[in-house]
Amino acid sequence: MDLFGGIVVYVIIWWLVLFTVLPWGVRPPAEPEKGHATSAPARPRLLLKFAITTVAATGLWFVADYVISSGILRLSGG
Repeated sequence: MDLFGGIVVYVIIWWLVLFTVLPWGVRPPAEPEKGHATSAPARPRLLLKFAITTVAATGLWFVADYVISSGILRLSGG
């Protein structure tokens, strides 16, 4: 896999993992403040979720790179 293809695959994996990690631990506040949506999370903890996403996406990218580089899965490039 070339550099551009590797970056594209990593970005796609990162976003997919982010959307699976975002709902983890989300709880609405017991008493929402006036003007806030009642469904807004009390503590979204986005930096922690970004860190988890980055670590998981990096591991999955190494697996994807191995699968593509070893020839188990072929991607035709135009």
